[in-house]
Amino acid sequence: MHVTRRFVLGGLLGGVAAPALGQARPAAAADLIAAAGLGGRVGFVVADARTGLILEARNGDVPMPPASTAKVVTSLYALEHLGAGYRFGTRLIATGPVAGGKVQGDLVLAGGGDPVLTTDNLGDMAATLRKAGVTGVTGRFLVWGGALPYLEAIDRSQPDWLGYNPAVSGLNLNFNRVNFVWKRAGGGYEVGMDARDQRFAPKVYSARVKVADRTLPVYTYRNGGRVEEWTVAKGALGKGGSRWLPVRRPELYAGDVFQTLARAQGVPLPAPEVVNRLPEGRALATHGSEELRGILRAMMKYSTNMTAEAVGMAASARRGVASHVGSGRAMSDWAKARAGATTARFADHSGLTGASRISAEDMVRVLVKLGPAAGLSGLMKEIRYKDEAGRAIAGGRARVLAKTGTLNFVSALAGYVSVAGSADLAFAIFSGDVARRDAVPDSQKERPDGGREWTRRARYLQQQLIERWAMVYGS
Repeated sequence: MHVTRRFVLGGLLGGVAAPALGQARPAAAADLIAAAGLGGRVGFVVADARTGLILEARNGDVPMPPASTAKVVTSLYALEHLGAGYRFGTRLIATGPVAGGKVQGDLVLAGGGDPVLTTDNLGDMAATLRKAGVTGVTGRFLVWGGALPYLEAIDRSQPDWLGYNPAVSGLNLNFNRVNFVWKRAGGGYEVGMDARDQRFAPKVYSARVKVADRTLPVYTYRNGGRVEEWTVAKGALGKGGSRWLPVRRPELYAGDVFQTLARAQGVPLPAPEVVNRLPEGRALATHGSEELRGILRAMMKYSTNMTAEAVGMAASARRGVASHVGSGRAMSDWAKARAGATTARFADHSGLTGASRISAEDMVRVLVKLGPAAGLSGLMKEIRYKDEAGRAIAGGRARVLAKTGTLNFVSALAGYVSVAGSADLAFAIFSGDVARRDAVPDSQKERPDGGREWTRRARYLQQQLIERWAMVYGS
């Protein structure tokens, strides 16, 4: 292990803190890493959060996969380009006047890139439409998602059935997931798809599933154009249950759900049709999302990948970027220019793609230089302490506000440590056995052999390192 005598923000050389006289010396970081037995590489940096002085580092300058800690950079990027109070809008637009209760023309469900639009929100818009006196349309029912470029899946190398890897569009619903439900009935199963929320649970017609008499693969998927086709292995179903599956045609999905909700309000509509250009007209109903800061806080807590991709792309669109690939590059360039993060190379905004890289030192640069002014710590969740078996225990000597990140055989943690009576610390810990990750067969990518145990040991190492820093630098 080596200790780096420099500031992450540059400038004067600084000293390195040491344990107080008479204080028991904690285990060396190198010994903790060796005991974890993770393989691959572990890199970390811990610095004074106010001055940027690096207190301790190991492989701190080596670019590594950040996993979902990439959402730290995405949050700061979105806040700077959109503003903390930014709201995403969704509109129902009539291309002609309303006469005799009917829109004389087309009705358009127009997305504004909202990553947190829900079925209940669409239900409320349908009710508003009815209260405005609308009972139907003479033309078409159109759906438009062109506010953001379309992305079929965040990471195409992932299995089709993973709900955290959906499509991204300018019109998104329920994080672009559809709820698959099943229950045993006689000698077979009753299955269905719905878009359930707190108050509404409409049946979905733009996706359907059939039970296949097999054991593996558990799921198959085919994009059938207007209908997304799933099959599920009978041997995997058990007595019953439900699971969120990803949506690849988000505009049709949102239109399908809204059509059902509008019909329940007494407003029958034709089948939805996707359009690439937004028609002109008058808004009859609108929905505004909560402010961006609240969206980001929930994204950091639940690590919702689709939210990260939508807000990151929306920020890049403000800069004239027109593709998701270009958006990842734009955020990388921004991190280099604003924080000196020269190793930043983001292939996406969520960290789901394993190709993204940033060093622990550069992540700490971002935390120290950009985090405080943006109120970043207020978006992060408190990390609870656990024992070696993963059971929750009473908190240690430090309070940790951070973002976690997990991929197969990759674990990351980045954020801030507060120790009573001492200065705050900023840190990043990246662990990754990339070769082992790359060797995982497709059939095991959701739950690879040994993956859960590896992640448990990586997280316990993170806790041990933080406890070490609290003891050494928090006196």
